[in-house]
Amino acid sequence: MAILPCIVLLIPFALYKSRYLNVLNLGDQVATGLGTKVEKERRTLLIVAVAQGESSVSVGGGIAFLGLVAPHLGRRLVGPRHERFLPVKALIGALLLLVSDTLARNILAPSEIPVGLVVAVIGAPYFLYLLIRKA
Repeated sequence: MAILPCIVLLIPFALYKSRYLNVLNLGDQVATGLGTKVEKERRTLLIVAVAQGESSVSVGGGIAFLGLVAPHLGRRLVGPRHERFLPVKALIGALLLLVSDTLARNILAPSEIPVGLVVAVIGAPYFLYLLIRKA
């Protein structure tokens, strides 16, 4: 129930504003030339992102690698268009957390491994791959 306002209000609003994210990716001058109020949209989208992040962390705890790995995987799967990228990123994050939680509970049963550790073990090799590929 604690995250319900975020799901009901902020996620649909972020999906509605996804076209502005696409325009802002083009740069400030181009976005202004296309009629976007850059500072207003940037401020609004920043507030929405912070509210979504704080509500997720307040419920799920700080699982750092999840917020870093899911966007990179989502962008590689569907490309840079935010109307497709945002839902895919959320689904990848949920799937990664579900797999990590399942592994954390079952690897050393009946004791448990911290979920953040399992997410980091899954996410670290992908970041190493990204570093090697960019170099």
